Amino acid sequence: MTLSPRLLRLWLGICLRSTRWQVSGSPRAVETLLTPENGVVVAFWHRSLALSPALWFWARPLQPRLALRFLVSRNPDGVLIAKIVRSWGIIGIHGSSSKKGKDKGGAVALRTALKEIRNGSIVGITPDGPRGPAEQVQPGAIVLSRLAGCAVVPLGMACTSLRLPSWDGLAFPLPFGRGALIMGEPLFQPDAPTLQTALNTLSSRAESSVRHRQPSVSDRLWRMAGTLLAPALTVMLRVRLHKGRELPDRLRERMGLGRAHRPAGRILWLHAASVGETLCALPLAEALLDARPELTLLFTTATVTGSEIVARHPLSGQRILHRFIPHDVPRWLRRFLNLWQPEGAIFVESELWPGIIAACSERDIPVMLVNGRLSDRSSRRWNRLHGPARRMMSRLSWVAARGPEDAARFRTLGASPVYEDGDLKQDAPALPYDEAEYDRLKSLLTERPIFVAASTHPGEEELVLQAAESARKSQPDLLTILVPRHPARGAELAERFNLPRRSAGEDPTQQTPVWLADTLGELGLFYRLANRCFLGNSLTGKGGGHNPFEPLRLGVPTATGPKMENWREAMATVSDTIHTVNDVECLTRWLESPLPPVRTTGLQRSVVSVLRDRILRTVER
Repeated sequence: MTLSPRLLRLWLGICLRSTRWQVSGSPRAVETLLTPENGVVVAFWHRSLALSPALWFWARPLQPRLALRFLVSRNPDGVLIAKIVRSWGIIGIHGSSSKKGKDKGGAVALRTALKEIRNGSIVGITPDGPRGPAEQVQPGAIVLSRLAGCAVVPLGMACTSLRLPSWDGLAFPLPFGRGALIMGEPLFQPDAPTLQTALNTLSSRAESSVRHRQPSVSDRLWRMAGTLLAPALTVMLRVRLHKGRELPDRLRERMGLGRAHRPAGRILWLHAASVGETLCALPLAEALLDARPELTLLFTTATVTGSEIVARHPLSGQRILHRFIPHDVPRWLRRFLNLWQPEGAIFVESELWPGIIAACSERDIPVMLVNGRLSDRSSRRWNRLHGPARRMMSRLSWVAARGPEDAARFRTLGASPVYEDGDLKQDAPALPYDEAEYDRLKSLLTERPIFVAASTHPGEEELVLQAAESARKSQPDLLTILVPRHPARGAELAERFNLPRRSAGEDPTQQTPVWLADTLGELGLFYRLANRCFLGNSLTGKGGGHNPFEPLRLGVPTATGPKMENWREAMATVSDTIHTVNDVECLTRWLESPLPPVRTTGLQRSVVSVLRDRILRTVER
């Protein structure tokens, strides 16, 4: 039984209009298509023919003066298609290429299409139609573009659909699904390979977008868990507020709320968890803003200390807007994304939240991971969640890993493409400090040798203090500044070792052997006071280490323990400068040795410029 054009039109209209389309692509393509009287050729594969009216449904409300024509064969199928779409204002031009000497009206159709383009119409064409071979560009679109002297805008289209058993696997849309329509960069009089590559790339992207926007069982379970945990997260926020880890006037930002207005123009979302990630992300933020004067950056952090770093930037509140990242609760994320509508999301290091990544993917917001870090333990944990992890990783537009080891772990989990650009922290500026406070402490401590034990973890303080006590036998005036990774441990450490505390306003005297610096965000100050330093989280326990570039960049002789697994590639870079100690005796000998020279040349790498260009290409394609 043959369905009537009216029934097919009704079905297509319901399906295409009920589909949740994500329209994206080249800004130049959008401008080209929406400019009346600017004749242009639009090309898409024949398998997307039944989806093509979606372009018109999107474009016509934005620019009612547009005229759309499309080339279609004179066979019964072509006549049927023309009847279906005619009532939507899409006019068919009948004809196709001649074969075996048989005239199929191609020359007449070409002349008519050429006339329509010169009159300012958009002319759609399937370069592989009407009989194929599938996805092989035939001469029509290229000849038409060259004769008319106009651009070809390639399209990639996909939606929730059935694939019919036709020569091209025609996509037949289903109602209430998801769809992607992606416009490629306009091509001026392209050759066949160029157009074919563009169409294949865009079609693949559209199909991938639709596939990733379809919620899986794991997505639904994760969302359910987030929704059920929302009341507990609200209580947790109140507890954190009581402990001083949240700001009372900004607590609602964790729920996607807060008093904020989205500025006009383009917004990129850049997220860094805490101080270290924020510091290494700021040079990238500055590079992006320098490259695109019209751009605004939404900079989110997970911690208050991270927010303080952003707040000190000269562009904060102007072209850099700070917010706290909302928790991974579906309703909270919807509020956040509805308000800010970013064009792309950039996450730093290991900030991987399945719900956030899925929510961005559903809205066709490209998610990019820069300075990608995946420790052995994290990799093992994600591998236990093999299916959900691979789905999450496949939704990332790309990963820029710190080095080969991290890159290999990301590839194993299904991320692609994965680049090995180097450690972004090599481009980070020196840690900030209070110059007046530096001068005050410098005059207070006069010429005492100063040893800073930075970012220590439980179990390390005892070992460090034993080594410092032994070293004072040969250097009686040695001052050790103990900087725990978590300042909240300050009261416990002060009581256990009977130490004066900076957070209590207690300064060291000339006789003080050890001073406890239990404050936030002052490592830059203590590194500048130091004659040498030791990096914690590297001598006992699980370890992992901390950023070796920070003290070395300031010319401070630096030692670490052997447990620097999270910084293996960085340690290879600075292997001829940094010193590794295995126990208390080794650390004591190093403290008693003459000050070693520090090589600072070569610590800076141009990672920022590579990432900047790739990010801009991703969001502008």
